[in-house]
Amino acid sequence: MQEKCQNYLHYSAFICTFDCEKIHYVMEKTVKVKCLNNGEELDVPIGSQLEDVFAQSGLQMKYGPTSARVNNKVEGMHYRVYRPKTVEFLDITSASGNRAYIRTLFFIFCKAVSDLGFDPANVSIDIPVSNGYYVNMQLPRPITLEDVGNIRQRMQQIIDAAIPIHRHEADTEEVISMFQQMGELSKVKLFRSTGRMNTIYYDIDGYTDYYYGSLLTNTSQIYLFGLEKYRDGMLLRIPSTQHPTELDEMTHQDKMFAIFREHHQWQDIIGIRTVGDLNEAVKRGDTSLLIQVSEALQEKKIAEIAEEIARRSSSLRLVLIAGPSSSGKTTTCKRLSVQLLVNGIRPVGISLDDYFVDRQYTPRDEKGDFDYEHLHALNLPLLNEHINALLNGEEVELPKYDFHTGKSKSSGKKLRLKKDEVLVMEGIHALNPELTAHIPQQQKYRIYASALTTILLDNHNYIPTTDNRLLRRIVRDHKYRGVCAQETIRRWASVRKGENRWIFPYQENADAMFNTAMLFELAVLREQALPLLEEVPEQCHEYAEAYRLRKFLRYFAPIPNREIPPTSLLREFLGGSSFKY
Repeated sequence: MQEKCQNYLHYSAFICTFDCEKIHYVMEKTVKVKCLNNGEELDVPIGSQLEDVFAQSGLQMKYGPTSARVNNKVEGMHYRVYRPKTVEFLDITSASGNRAYIRTLFFIFCKAVSDLGFDPANVSIDIPVSNGYYVNMQLPRPITLEDVGNIRQRMQQIIDAAIPIHRHEADTEEVISMFQQMGELSKVKLFRSTGRMNTIYYDIDGYTDYYYGSLLTNTSQIYLFGLEKYRDGMLLRIPSTQHPTELDEMTHQDKMFAIFREHHQWQDIIGIRTVGDLNEAVKRGDTSLLIQVSEALQEKKIAEIAEEIARRSSSLRLVLIAGPSSSGKTTTCKRLSVQLLVNGIRPVGISLDDYFVDRQYTPRDEKGDFDYEHLHALNLPLLNEHINALLNGEEVELPKYDFHTGKSKSSGKKLRLKKDEVLVMEGIHALNPELTAHIPQQQKYRIYASALTTILLDNHNYIPTTDNRLLRRIVRDHKYRGVCAQETIRRWASVRKGENRWIFPYQENADAMFNTAMLFELAVLREQALPLLEEVPEQCHEYAEAYRLRKFLRYFAPIPNREIPPTSLLREFLGGSSFKY
Protein backbone atom coordinates (compact mmCIF):
# COMPACT_ATOMS: atom_id res chain seq x y z
CA MET A 1 0.00 0.00 0.00
CA GLN A 2 2.81 2.36 0.95
CA GLU A 3 4.55 1.56 -2.38
CA LYS A 4 1.38 2.35 -4.34
CA CYS A 5 1.09 5.71 -2.59
CA GLN A 6 4.72 6.56 -3.36
CA ASN A 7 4.19 5.62 -7.02
CA TYR A 8 1.07 7.77 -7.15
CA LEU A 9 2.90 10.73 -5.63
CA HIS A 10 5.77 10.26 -8.06
CA TYR A 11 3.29 10.15 -10.98
CA SER A 12 1.49 13.27 -9.71
CA ALA A 13 4.78 15.11 -9.41
CA PHE A 14 5.62 14.15 -12.97
CA ILE A 15 2.26 15.46 -14.22
CA CYS A 16 2.71 18.69 -12.24
CA THR A 17 6.19 19.19 -13.68
CA PHE A 18 4.90 18.49 -17.19
CA ASP A 19 2.00 20.96 -16.76
CA CYS A 20 4.30 23.65 -15.41
CA GLU A 21 6.61 23.19 -18.38
CA LYS A 22 3.60 23.35 -20.69
CA ILE A 23 2.42 26.56 -19.07
CA HIS A 24 5.94 27.96 -19.31
CA TYR A 25 6.04 26.99 -22.99
CA VAL A 26 2.69 28.68 -23.65
CA MET A 27 3.82 31.85 -21.86
CA GLU A 28 6.90 31.99 -24.04
CA LYS A 29 5.02 31.28 -27.27
CA THR A 30 4.79 34.13 -29.77
CA VAL A 31 2.19 35.18 -32.32
CA LYS A 32 2.64 37.03 -35.59
CA VAL A 33 1.40 40.59 -35.88
CA LYS A 34 1.49 42.33 -39.25
CA CYS A 35 1.92 46.07 -38.83
CA LEU A 36 0.29 47.97 -41.69
CA ASN A 37 2.07 51.20 -40.75
CA ASN A 38 5.42 49.87 -42.00
CA GLY A 39 4.42 46.55 -43.62
CA GLU A 40 6.56 44.50 -41.24
CA GLU A 41 5.66 41.26 -39.46
CA LEU A 42 6.50 40.98 -35.79
CA ASP A 43 6.75 37.96 -33.51
CA VAL A 44 5.37 39.15 -30.19
CA PRO A 45 4.81 37.24 -26.93
CA ILE A 46 1.29 35.90 -26.72
CA GLY A 47 -0.89 38.15 -24.57
CA SER A 48 1.10 41.31 -25.37
CA GLN A 49 -0.78 44.59 -25.09
CA LEU A 50 -0.90 46.76 -28.20
CA GLU A 51 1.29 49.35 -26.50
CA ASP A 52 3.97 46.64 -26.16
CA VAL A 53 3.54 45.67 -29.81
CA PHE A 54 3.97 49.32 -30.78
CA ALA A 55 7.17 49.57 -28.72
CA GLN A 56 8.53 46.44 -30.40
CA SER A 57 7.66 47.79 -33.87
CA GLY A 58 10.05 50.71 -33.56
CA LEU A 59 7.47 53.06 -35.08
CA GLN A 60 7.55 56.75 -34.24
CA MET A 61 4.24 58.63 -34.05
CA LYS A 62 4.35 62.23 -32.86
CA TYR A 63 0.66 62.32 -31.94
CA GLY A 64 0.05 58.73 -31.00
CA PRO A 65 -0.64 55.98 -31.00
CA THR A 66 -4.02 56.61 -29.40
CA SER A 67 -5.70 53.43 -30.64
CA ALA A 68 -5.32 50.80 -33.37
CA ARG A 69 -7.33 49.06 -36.05
CA VAL A 70 -7.01 45.32 -35.29
CA ASN A 71 -8.39 43.07 -38.03
CA ASN A 72 -10.59 46.02 -39.00
CA LYS A 73 -11.94 46.61 -35.50
CA VAL A 74 -10.74 49.66 -33.57
CA GLU A 75 -9.27 48.68 -30.21
CA GLY A 76 -7.57 50.58 -27.42
CA MET A 77 -3.90 50.20 -26.65
CA HIS A 78 -4.90 48.04 -23.65
CA TYR A 79 -5.97 45.30 -26.08
CA ARG A 80 -4.05 42.00 -25.74
CA VAL A 81 -2.98 39.87 -28.69
CA TYR A 82 -3.53 36.12 -28.39
CA ARG A 83 -3.80 35.17 -32.07
CA PRO A 84 -2.20 36.39 -35.31
CA LYS A 85 -3.49 39.87 -36.13
CA THR A 86 -3.17 42.66 -38.65
CA VAL A 87 -2.70 45.97 -36.85
CA GLU A 88 -2.70 49.59 -37.97
CA PHE A 89 -1.79 52.10 -35.27
CA LEU A 90 -3.82 55.34 -35.26
CA ASP A 91 -3.03 58.80 -33.96
CA ILE A 92 -5.06 61.86 -33.03
CA THR A 93 -5.47 62.92 -36.66
CA SER A 94 -7.73 59.91 -37.34
CA ALA A 95 -11.39 59.97 -36.28
CA SER A 96 -11.02 56.90 -34.05
CA GLY A 97 -7.76 58.08 -32.51
CA ASN A 98 -9.23 61.52 -31.88
CA ARG A 99 -12.20 60.03 -30.05
CA ALA A 100 -9.87 58.03 -27.76
CA TYR A 101 -7.92 61.22 -26.93
CA ILE A 102 -11.10 63.19 -26.18
CA ARG A 103 -12.60 60.46 -24.00
CA THR A 104 -9.37 60.29 -21.98
CA LEU A 105 -9.44 64.06 -21.54
CA PHE A 106 -13.02 63.79 -20.21
CA PHE A 107 -11.83 61.10 -17.77
CA ILE A 108 -8.96 63.26 -16.49
CA PHE A 109 -11.36 66.20 -16.09
CA CYS A 110 -13.72 64.09 -13.95
CA LYS A 111 -10.77 62.73 -11.94
CA ALA A 112 -9.61 66.31 -11.25
CA VAL A 113 -13.12 67.32 -10.20
CA SER A 114 -13.20 64.37 -7.77
CA ASP A 115 -9.74 65.18 -6.37
CA LEU A 116 -10.87 68.75 -5.62
CA GLY A 117 -13.84 67.55 -3.58
CA PHE A 118 -16.59 68.05 -6.14
CA ASP A 119 -18.98 65.25 -7.05
CA PRO A 120 -18.31 63.91 -10.59
CA ALA A 121 -21.91 62.62 -10.65
CA ASN A 122 -22.92 66.29 -10.98
CA VAL A 123 -20.72 66.77 -14.06
CA SER A 124 -22.40 66.88 -17.45
CA ILE A 125 -20.34 66.83 -20.67
CA ASP A 126 -22.76 67.36 -23.48
CA ILE A 127 -22.56 70.25 -25.93
CA PRO A 128 -19.97 70.26 -28.75
CA VAL A 129 -19.67 74.00 -29.28
CA SER A 130 -17.05 76.64 -30.09
CA ASN A 131 -14.56 73.93 -31.16
CA GLY A 132 -14.68 72.35 -27.72
CA TYR A 133 -17.07 70.68 -25.30
CA TYR A 134 -19.31 72.50 -22.88
CA VAL A 135 -19.07 71.09 -19.37
CA ASN A 136 -21.27 71.99 -16.45
CA MET A 137 -21.42 71.08 -12.78
CA GLN A 138 -24.50 71.30 -10.60
CA LEU A 139 -23.28 73.45 -7.74
CA PRO A 140 -25.27 75.47 -5.18
CA ARG A 141 -23.38 78.52 -6.49
CA PRO A 142 -22.09 79.80 -9.84
CA ILE A 143 -18.87 78.31 -11.23
CA THR A 144 -16.05 80.81 -10.78
CA LEU A 145 -12.82 81.57 -12.60
CA GLU A 146 -11.03 80.22 -9.53
CA ASP A 147 -12.88 76.90 -9.88
CA VAL A 148 -11.85 76.66 -13.53
CA GLY A 149 -8.25 77.52 -12.72
CA ASN A 150 -8.09 74.92 -9.94
CA ILE A 151 -9.53 72.18 -12.14
CA ARG A 152 -7.18 73.06 -15.00
CA GLN A 153 -4.19 72.99 -12.64
CA ARG A 154 -5.22 69.64 -11.14
CA MET A 155 -5.71 68.16 -14.63
CA GLN A 156 -2.19 69.19 -15.56
CA GLN A 157 -0.82 67.65 -12.36
CA ILE A 158 -2.56 64.35 -13.18
CA ILE A 159 -1.11 64.45 -16.70
CA ASP A 160 2.40 65.31 -15.45
CA ALA A 161 2.25 62.45 -12.94
CA ALA A 162 2.06 59.94 -15.82
CA ILE A 163 -0.52 57.77 -14.05
CA PRO A 164 -1.44 54.46 -15.72
CA ILE A 165 -5.05 54.13 -16.89
CA HIS A 166 -6.31 50.64 -16.08
CA ARG A 167 -9.01 48.79 -17.98
CA HIS A 168 -11.30 46.37 -16.14
CA GLU A 169 -14.05 43.99 -17.18
CA ALA A 170 -16.54 42.69 -14.64
CA ASP A 171 -20.03 41.25 -14.23
CA THR A 172 -22.52 44.00 -15.08
CA GLU A 173 -24.39 43.59 -11.80
CA GLU A 174 -21.15 44.23 -9.91
CA VAL A 175 -20.48 47.32 -12.04
CA ILE A 176 -24.02 48.58 -11.43
CA SER A 177 -23.55 48.16 -7.68
CA MET A 178 -20.23 50.04 -7.82
CA PHE A 179 -21.65 53.02 -9.72
CA GLN A 180 -24.79 52.98 -7.55
CA GLN A 181 -22.58 53.58 -4.52
CA MET A 182 -20.82 56.38 -6.39
CA GLY A 183 -24.13 58.09 -7.14
CA GLU A 184 -23.63 57.76 -10.92
CA LEU A 185 -27.31 57.07 -11.60
CA SER A 186 -27.17 57.83 -15.35
CA LYS A 187 -24.70 54.96 -15.73
CA VAL A 188 -26.78 52.67 -13.53
CA LYS A 189 -29.85 53.27 -15.73
CA LEU A 190 -27.82 52.65 -18.89
CA PHE A 191 -26.29 49.37 -17.70
CA ARG A 192 -29.59 48.07 -16.36
CA SER A 193 -31.27 48.65 -19.71
CA THR A 194 -28.65 47.06 -21.98
CA GLY A 195 -28.88 43.47 -20.73
CA ARG A 196 -25.15 42.83 -21.12
CA MET A 197 -23.43 40.21 -18.97
CA ASN A 198 -20.11 42.06 -18.66
CA THR A 199 -19.18 45.73 -18.66
CA ILE A 200 -15.82 47.43 -19.17
CA TYR A 201 -14.77 50.34 -16.96
CA TYR A 202 -11.53 52.25 -16.26
CA ASP A 203 -9.68 53.71 -13.30
CA ILE A 204 -7.02 56.36 -12.73
CA ASP A 205 -5.33 55.95 -9.35
CA GLY A 206 -8.51 54.60 -7.74
CA TYR A 207 -10.99 56.93 -9.43
CA THR A 208 -13.39 54.85 -11.54
CA ASP A 209 -15.52 55.83 -14.53
CA TYR A 210 -17.13 54.37 -17.63
CA TYR A 211 -16.57 55.56 -21.23
CA TYR A 212 -18.03 54.29 -24.46
CA GLY A 213 -14.98 53.24 -26.46
CA SER A 214 -11.29 52.91 -25.72
CA LEU A 215 -9.05 55.23 -23.71
CA LEU A 216 -5.34 55.95 -23.71
CA THR A 217 -3.12 53.88 -21.39
CA ASN A 218 -1.43 56.71 -19.47
CA THR A 219 -2.43 60.22 -18.46
CA SER A 220 0.85 61.60 -19.84
CA GLN A 221 -0.35 60.88 -23.38
CA ILE A 222 -2.60 63.95 -23.14
CA TYR A 223 -0.12 66.48 -24.47
CA LEU A 224 -2.41 69.46 -25.08
CA PHE A 225 -5.76 70.71 -23.77
CA GLY A 226 -7.50 73.87 -22.66
CA LEU A 227 -10.13 74.71 -20.05
CA GLU A 228 -11.88 78.07 -20.07
CA LYS A 229 -14.78 79.68 -18.26
CA TYR A 230 -17.69 79.53 -20.71
CA ARG A 231 -21.08 81.04 -19.93
CA ASP A 232 -22.30 79.37 -16.73
CA GLY A 233 -19.96 76.41 -17.13
CA MET A 234 -16.65 75.54 -18.78
CA LEU A 235 -15.32 74.82 -22.25
CA LEU A 236 -12.94 71.87 -22.56
CA ARG A 237 -10.74 72.55 -25.58
CA ILE A 238 -8.97 69.94 -27.71
CA PRO A 239 -6.12 69.87 -30.24
CA SER A 240 -6.96 70.55 -33.87
CA THR A 241 -6.94 67.42 -36.02
CA GLN A 242 -5.47 69.48 -38.90
CA HIS A 243 -2.83 71.16 -36.71
CA PRO A 244 -2.34 68.88 -33.68
CA THR A 245 0.16 71.18 -31.98
CA GLU A 246 -2.53 73.85 -31.65
CA LEU A 247 -5.86 74.05 -29.87
CA ASP A 248 -8.86 74.49 -32.11
CA GLU A 249 -9.74 78.17 -32.27
CA MET A 250 -12.63 79.23 -30.04
CA THR A 251 -15.50 80.50 -32.16
CA HIS A 252 -18.70 82.22 -31.16
CA GLN A 253 -21.64 79.85 -31.56
CA ASP A 254 -24.25 81.57 -29.44
CA LYS A 255 -27.19 80.50 -31.60
CA MET A 256 -26.20 76.86 -31.61
CA PHE A 257 -25.58 76.90 -27.86
CA ALA A 258 -29.03 78.40 -27.35
CA ILE A 259 -30.65 75.59 -29.37
CA PHE A 260 -28.95 72.95 -27.23
CA ARG A 261 -29.94 74.69 -24.00
CA GLU A 262 -33.55 75.07 -25.15
CA HIS A 263 -33.79 71.34 -25.89
CA HIS A 264 -32.14 70.43 -22.60
CA GLN A 265 -34.74 72.49 -20.72
CA TRP A 266 -37.49 70.63 -22.55
CA GLN A 267 -35.83 67.28 -21.82
CA ASP A 268 -35.63 68.15 -18.13
CA ILE A 269 -39.38 68.78 -18.13
CA ILE A 270 -40.19 65.36 -19.60
CA GLY A 271 -37.43 63.65 -17.59
CA ILE A 272 -35.35 62.22 -20.44
CA ARG A 273 -31.75 63.40 -20.67
CA THR A 274 -29.89 60.11 -21.23
CA VAL A 275 -30.28 56.84 -23.11
CA GLY A 276 -30.98 55.10 -19.80
CA ASP A 277 -33.94 57.46 -19.28
CA LEU A 278 -35.15 56.76 -22.82
CA ASN A 279 -34.88 53.00 -22.41
CA GLU A 280 -36.87 53.17 -19.19
CA ALA A 281 -39.58 55.18 -20.99
CA VAL A 282 -39.72 52.54 -23.74
CA LYS A 283 -40.05 49.79 -21.13
CA ARG A 284 -42.92 51.70 -19.45
CA GLY A 285 -44.73 51.99 -22.79
CA ASP A 286 -44.42 55.80 -22.97
CA THR A 287 -43.09 55.96 -26.53
CA SER A 288 -46.36 57.11 -28.13
CA LEU A 289 -46.51 60.23 -25.99
CA LEU A 290 -42.79 60.87 -26.49
CA ILE A 291 -43.17 60.70 -30.28
CA GLN A 292 -46.25 62.95 -30.24
CA VAL A 293 -44.62 65.59 -28.03
CA SER A 294 -41.35 65.54 -30.04
CA GLU A 295 -43.19 65.97 -33.33
CA ALA A 296 -45.34 68.74 -31.87
CA LEU A 297 -42.25 70.58 -30.64
CA GLN A 298 -40.67 70.48 -34.11
CA GLU A 299 -43.86 71.68 -35.76
CA LYS A 300 -44.11 74.51 -33.25
CA LYS A 301 -40.57 75.66 -34.09
CA ILE A 302 -41.25 75.53 -37.84
CA ALA A 303 -44.46 77.50 -37.32
CA GLU A 304 -42.56 80.15 -35.35
CA ILE A 305 -40.04 80.53 -38.18
CA ALA A 306 -42.88 80.89 -40.72
CA GLU A 307 -44.55 83.53 -38.55
CA GLU A 308 -41.28 85.47 -38.32
CA ILE A 309 -40.96 85.39 -42.11
CA ALA A 310 -44.57 86.59 -42.42
CA ARG A 311 -43.89 89.52 -40.07
CA ARG A 312 -41.05 90.60 -42.37
CA SER A 313 -42.87 89.87 -45.61
CA SER A 314 -43.00 93.51 -46.70
CA SER A 315 -39.23 93.46 -47.36
CA LEU A 316 -38.31 89.78 -47.29
CA ARG A 317 -38.47 87.89 -50.59
CA LEU A 318 -35.82 85.15 -50.34
CA VAL A 319 -35.65 82.25 -47.86
CA LEU A 320 -32.37 80.29 -47.75
CA ILE A 321 -32.12 76.89 -46.04
CA ALA A 322 -28.74 75.26 -45.43
CA GLY A 323 -27.45 72.34 -43.43
CA PRO A 324 -25.02 69.43 -43.56
CA SER A 325 -25.65 66.06 -45.16
CA SER A 326 -28.71 64.16 -43.88
CA SER A 327 -29.77 67.06 -41.71
CA GLY A 328 -33.30 66.92 -43.11
CA LYS A 329 -33.10 70.14 -45.15
CA THR A 330 -35.55 68.88 -47.77
CA THR A 331 -38.34 68.00 -45.33
CA THR A 332 -37.66 71.17 -43.35
CA CYS A 333 -38.21 73.09 -46.58
CA LYS A 334 -41.45 71.23 -47.33
CA ARG A 335 -42.88 71.63 -43.84
CA LEU A 336 -41.90 75.30 -43.79
CA SER A 337 -43.68 75.75 -47.13
CA VAL A 338 -46.89 74.42 -45.57
CA GLN A 339 -46.59 76.83 -42.64
CA LEU A 340 -45.86 79.73 -45.00
CA LEU A 341 -49.09 78.97 -46.86
CA VAL A 342 -50.91 79.01 -43.51
CA ASN A 343 -49.53 82.55 -43.08
CA GLY A 344 -50.70 83.64 -46.54
CA ILE A 345 -47.31 83.39 -48.25
CA ARG A 346 -46.80 81.24 -51.34
CA PRO A 347 -43.32 79.62 -51.49
CA VAL A 348 -41.65 79.19 -54.88
CA GLY A 349 -38.68 76.84 -54.96
CA ILE A 350 -35.51 77.11 -57.04
CA SER A 351 -33.08 74.20 -57.24
CA LEU A 352 -29.43 75.14 -56.85
CA ASP A 353 -28.58 71.90 -58.68
CA ASP A 354 -29.69 73.55 -61.93
CA TYR A 355 -27.11 76.30 -61.54
CA PHE A 356 -23.99 74.13 -61.87
CA VAL A 357 -21.38 75.43 -64.29
CA ASP A 358 -20.53 73.30 -67.33
CA ARG A 359 -18.43 70.39 -66.16
CA GLN A 360 -15.27 71.62 -67.87
CA TYR A 361 -15.31 74.65 -65.53
CA THR A 362 -15.99 72.66 -62.34
CA PRO A 363 -13.23 73.06 -59.71
CA ARG A 364 -11.19 69.97 -58.91
CA ASP A 365 -10.12 68.63 -55.52
CA GLU A 366 -6.59 67.68 -54.42
CA LYS A 367 -6.98 64.29 -56.12
CA GLY A 368 -7.90 65.88 -59.43
CA ASP A 369 -11.56 64.80 -59.25
CA PHE A 370 -14.44 67.17 -59.95
CA ASP A 371 -15.46 68.88 -56.71
CA TYR A 372 -19.21 69.39 -56.96
CA GLU A 373 -19.31 70.49 -53.31
CA HIS A 374 -17.21 73.56 -54.13
CA LEU A 375 -19.02 76.89 -54.06
CA HIS A 376 -17.68 77.79 -57.50
CA ALA A 377 -19.15 74.65 -58.99
CA LEU A 378 -22.23 76.91 -59.16
CA ASN A 379 -22.73 79.67 -61.70
CA LEU A 380 -22.93 82.45 -59.13
CA PRO A 381 -23.24 85.38 -61.57
CA LEU A 382 -26.22 83.75 -63.32
CA LEU A 383 -27.84 82.81 -60.02
CA ASN A 384 -27.57 86.35 -58.64
CA GLU A 385 -28.77 87.81 -61.93
CA HIS A 386 -31.90 85.62 -61.86
CA ILE A 387 -32.66 86.24 -58.19
CA ASN A 388 -32.32 90.01 -58.62
CA ALA A 389 -34.56 89.94 -61.67
CA LEU A 390 -37.22 87.89 -59.86
CA LEU A 391 -37.15 90.15 -56.82
CA ASN A 392 -37.63 93.13 -59.13
CA GLY A 393 -40.74 91.54 -60.62
CA GLU A 394 -39.11 90.48 -63.88
CA GLU A 395 -39.54 87.17 -65.65
CA VAL A 396 -36.62 84.75 -66.05
CA GLU A 397 -36.14 81.46 -67.83
CA LEU A 398 -34.65 78.95 -65.40
CA PRO A 399 -31.67 76.83 -66.46
CA LYS A 400 -31.63 73.03 -66.42
CA TYR A 401 -28.43 71.14 -65.71
CA ASP A 402 -27.92 67.91 -67.61
CA PHE A 403 -25.87 65.66 -65.31
CA HIS A 404 -25.33 63.16 -68.12
CA THR A 405 -23.63 65.61 -70.50
CA GLY A 406 -22.35 67.99 -67.82
CA LYS A 407 -23.90 70.96 -69.62
CA SER A 408 -26.29 73.69 -68.57
CA LYS A 409 -29.15 74.38 -70.93
CA SER A 410 -32.43 76.30 -71.07
CA SER A 411 -35.32 74.53 -69.39
CA GLY A 412 -38.13 76.37 -71.14
CA LYS A 413 -39.60 77.01 -67.70
CA LYS A 414 -40.28 80.70 -67.06
CA LEU A 415 -40.85 82.23 -63.67
CA ARG A 416 -42.09 85.56 -62.33
CA LEU A 417 -42.64 86.22 -58.64
CA LYS A 418 -46.08 87.41 -57.58
CA LYS A 419 -46.65 89.81 -54.74
CA ASP A 420 -47.60 87.11 -52.22
CA GLU A 421 -44.74 84.78 -53.19
CA VAL A 422 -41.23 84.27 -51.78
CA LEU A 423 -38.32 82.41 -53.30
CA VAL A 424 -37.13 79.41 -51.28
CA MET A 425 -33.69 77.93 -51.96
CA GLU A 426 -32.26 74.89 -50.17
CA GLY A 427 -28.66 73.72 -50.45
CA ILE A 428 -25.36 73.31 -48.65
CA HIS A 429 -24.13 76.79 -49.67
CA ALA A 430 -27.31 78.68 -48.80
CA LEU A 431 -25.74 80.52 -45.83
CA ASN A 432 -22.50 81.38 -47.61
CA PRO A 433 -22.55 85.18 -48.11
CA GLU A 434 -20.87 84.80 -51.50
CA LEU A 435 -23.78 82.77 -52.88
CA THR A 436 -26.16 85.74 -52.81
CA ALA A 437 -23.63 88.55 -52.50
CA HIS A 438 -25.65 90.92 -54.71
CA ILE A 439 -28.95 90.47 -52.88
CA PRO A 440 -29.74 93.07 -50.19
CA GLN A 441 -29.62 91.62 -46.67
CA GLN A 442 -33.09 92.88 -45.73
CA GLN A 443 -34.58 90.73 -48.50
CA LYS A 444 -33.07 87.47 -47.18
CA TYR A 445 -34.03 85.13 -44.36
CA ARG A 446 -31.50 82.39 -43.58
CA ILE A 447 -32.26 79.08 -41.83
CA TYR A 448 -29.70 76.55 -40.59
CA ALA A 449 -31.08 73.03 -40.18
CA SER A 450 -29.06 70.31 -38.50
CA ALA A 451 -29.52 67.16 -36.41
CA LEU A 452 -28.19 68.47 -33.10
CA THR A 453 -28.31 65.33 -30.96
CA THR A 454 -29.15 66.41 -27.41
CA ILE A 455 -29.63 63.05 -25.68
CA LEU A 456 -26.58 61.70 -23.83
CA LEU A 457 -25.43 58.12 -23.42
CA ASP A 458 -24.79 59.07 -19.79
CA ASN A 459 -23.64 62.28 -18.13
CA HIS A 460 -20.00 61.77 -19.17
CA ASN A 461 -20.64 60.33 -22.66
CA TYR A 462 -22.15 62.63 -25.27
CA ILE A 463 -23.44 61.34 -28.62
CA PRO A 464 -21.80 62.97 -31.68
CA THR A 465 -24.29 64.63 -34.01
CA THR A 466 -22.28 63.22 -36.93
CA ASP A 467 -23.16 59.66 -35.86
CA ASN A 468 -26.84 60.55 -35.97
CA ARG A 469 -26.54 61.98 -39.48
CA LEU A 470 -24.39 59.10 -40.74
CA LEU A 471 -27.00 56.56 -39.59
CA ARG A 472 -29.72 58.57 -41.31
CA ARG A 473 -27.70 58.62 -44.51
CA ILE A 474 -26.95 54.87 -44.39
CA VAL A 475 -30.67 54.11 -44.16
CA ARG A 476 -31.66 56.65 -46.83
CA ASP A 477 -28.89 55.71 -49.29
CA HIS A 478 -29.91 52.06 -49.14
CA LYS A 479 -33.62 52.75 -49.47
CA TYR A 480 -33.62 55.43 -52.18
CA ARG A 481 -30.26 55.36 -53.92
CA GLY A 482 -29.33 51.69 -53.93
CA VAL A 483 -26.08 52.46 -52.11
CA CYS A 484 -24.82 49.96 -49.51
CA ALA A 485 -23.66 50.90 -46.02
CA GLN A 486 -20.04 50.16 -46.91
CA GLU A 487 -20.08 52.73 -49.72
CA THR A 488 -21.87 55.35 -47.60
CA ILE A 489 -19.26 54.94 -44.86
CA ARG A 490 -16.45 55.12 -47.44
CA ARG A 491 -17.73 58.46 -48.75
CA TRP A 492 -18.44 59.95 -45.34
CA ALA A 493 -14.95 61.38 -44.72
CA SER A 494 -15.14 63.34 -47.96
CA VAL A 495 -18.64 64.56 -47.10
CA ARG A 496 -17.44 65.74 -43.68
CA LYS A 497 -14.49 67.52 -45.24
CA GLY A 498 -16.83 69.47 -47.52
CA GLU A 499 -19.09 70.36 -44.60
CA ASN A 500 -16.18 71.70 -42.58
CA ARG A 501 -15.20 73.93 -45.48
CA TRP A 502 -18.52 75.05 -46.92
CA ILE A 503 -21.20 74.77 -44.23
CA PHE A 504 -20.07 74.95 -40.62
CA PRO A 505 -18.15 78.26 -40.90
CA TYR A 506 -21.40 80.02 -41.86
CA GLN A 507 -23.95 78.43 -39.52
CA GLU A 508 -23.98 81.38 -37.13
CA ASN A 509 -25.03 83.61 -40.06
CA ALA A 510 -28.50 82.09 -39.78
CA ASP A 511 -31.50 84.14 -38.72
CA ALA A 512 -32.98 80.95 -37.30
CA MET A 513 -31.60 77.56 -36.31
CA PHE A 514 -33.78 74.49 -36.49
CA ASN A 515 -32.90 71.24 -34.74
CA THR A 516 -34.07 68.33 -36.88
CA ALA A 517 -32.98 65.61 -34.43
CA MET A 518 -35.61 63.67 -32.53
CA LEU A 519 -35.02 62.55 -28.97
CA PHE A 520 -36.13 59.02 -29.82
CA GLU A 521 -34.84 58.69 -33.38
CA LEU A 522 -31.75 56.55 -32.81
CA ALA A 523 -33.99 53.93 -31.20
CA VAL A 524 -36.12 54.00 -34.38
CA LEU A 525 -33.18 54.05 -36.82
CA ARG A 526 -31.68 51.06 -35.00
CA GLU A 527 -34.03 48.53 -36.58
CA GLN A 528 -33.29 49.62 -40.16
CA ALA A 529 -29.61 50.46 -39.71
CA LEU A 530 -28.40 47.33 -37.89
CA PRO A 531 -29.09 44.85 -40.75
CA LEU A 532 -27.37 47.19 -43.21
CA LEU A 533 -24.31 47.56 -40.98
CA GLU A 534 -24.10 43.80 -40.52
CA GLU A 535 -23.73 43.42 -44.30
CA VAL A 536 -20.41 45.32 -44.33
CA PRO A 537 -17.71 42.69 -45.00
CA GLU A 538 -15.23 42.13 -42.18
CA GLN A 539 -12.25 42.25 -44.53
CA CYS A 540 -12.93 45.80 -45.75
CA HIS A 541 -11.64 49.04 -44.24
CA GLU A 542 -15.17 50.33 -43.54
CA TYR A 543 -15.92 47.41 -41.24
CA ALA A 544 -14.36 49.23 -38.27
CA GLU A 545 -16.91 52.05 -38.47
CA ALA A 546 -19.79 49.65 -39.14
CA TYR A 547 -18.79 47.59 -36.11
CA ARG A 548 -18.57 50.70 -33.90
CA LEU A 549 -22.01 51.90 -34.99
CA ARG A 550 -23.51 48.46 -34.39
CA LYS A 551 -22.16 48.43 -30.83
CA PHE A 552 -23.48 51.94 -30.29
CA LEU A 553 -27.00 51.22 -31.55
CA ARG A 554 -27.37 48.27 -29.22
CA TYR A 555 -27.46 50.66 -26.26
CA PHE A 556 -30.94 51.70 -27.41
CA ALA A 557 -34.12 49.78 -26.70
CA PRO A 558 -35.77 49.53 -30.15
CA ILE A 559 -38.84 51.62 -31.03
CA PRO A 560 -40.93 50.48 -34.03
CA ASN A 561 -41.56 53.17 -36.67
CA ARG A 562 -45.28 52.48 -37.13
CA GLU A 563 -46.25 55.43 -34.92
CA ILE A 564 -44.05 57.94 -36.73
CA PRO A 565 -46.47 60.27 -38.60
CA PRO A 566 -46.19 60.56 -42.43
CA THR A 567 -45.20 64.24 -42.17
CA SER A 568 -42.34 63.48 -39.76
CA LEU A 569 -38.89 64.63 -40.77
CA LEU A 570 -37.67 61.10 -40.03
CA ARG A 571 -39.82 59.77 -42.88
CA GLU A 572 -37.36 61.40 -45.30
CA PHE A 573 -34.98 58.62 -44.27
CA LEU A 574 -37.26 55.79 -43.12
CA GLY A 575 -39.73 55.98 -46.01
CA GLY A 576 -43.50 56.34 -45.82
CA SER A 577 -43.55 60.14 -46.07
CA SER A 578 -46.60 61.98 -47.38
CA PHE A 579 -44.22 64.50 -49.00
CA LYS A 580 -42.85 63.84 -52.47
CA TYR A 581 -39.06 64.02 -52.88
